[in-house]
Amino acid sequence: MGAIVGLGVGVGLLLIFLAYTGGGPERRRSSRRVGRLDALIHAAGIARLSRTGLVGASVGSAMVVFTVTVIVTAVPVVALLAGLAAASVPVLLLRRRVNQQIKARQESWPDAVDQLTSAIRAGLSLPEAVADLARRGPEPLRMSFAEFDAEYRVRGSFPDALDALQEALADPVADRVCASLRIARDVGGSDLGNVLRTLSGLLREDLRTRGDIAARQSWTVNAARVSVAAPWLTLALLCTRPEAVAAFTSWSGTLLLVACAVVSVIAYRLMKRLGRLRLPERVLA
Repeated sequence: MGAIVGLGVGVGLLLIFLAYTGGGPERRRSSRRVGRLDALIHAAGIARLSRTGLVGASVGSAMVVFTVTVIVTAVPVVALLAGLAAASVPVLLLRRRVNQQIKARQESWPDAVDQLTSAIRAGLSLPEAVADLARRGPEPLRMSFAEFDAEYRVRGSFPDALDALQEALADPVADRVCASLRIARDVGGSDLGNVLRTLSGLLREDLRTRGDIAARQSWTVNAARVSVAAPWLTLALLCTRPEAVAAFTSWSGTLLLVACAVVSVIAYRLMKRLGRLRLPERVLA
């Protein structure tokens, strides 16, 4: 009966939330969190996903996990905490996708700079060499350079197309490459090939260094995940015993579980923050 009531309440909350967030584009955003969700969806590059769909997926995940946990453990507070954790899974998956795309673009820049250098040495003009990366460049960067090509064909202005490319990529390496190309275009730099080769070597060295640091810090992230998951898995096993269920359904047991959840979240975020490798800041934006 409790599971049925919880499922009905969850469905009702989902319908109310979808009705509230399903307005037209002229509806004002009610909070900064809504804007962050839109920015996250845009950065993930999933055109068919909307803010309403993401919220619906979060609520649906929470309802399913809540119902299953209530049936398995018979402890409402454990089911509520599990549902709250499941609600964040779609957002975490989007963030993981964004991080993977950022990493793929970072690893592709040295090859892109090498191909740009080869095209310039072959006699192509700067606009032609940059536009050629839309067809022969690394896969993670082709779409951005295709947009540059389209922008250049429409406006006919190489600096404006570079500005659009730099804004679209929003990447420190893109800032440096665009700055080098802009200077070469304005002052007619004859050493652009040497500059790009040097930049390619520096980018590869930076990637190797950051890769070594990330590998050494990965144990911190893995330790954070194991440290948070292990106690709750143990709790799930304990809830199969009637005496444990009776203890955790009392007021003192409920307060203990809530306190443990708060401590787990704080400790996990702290360990993630300590083990995070910061991205280079944009100084030429």
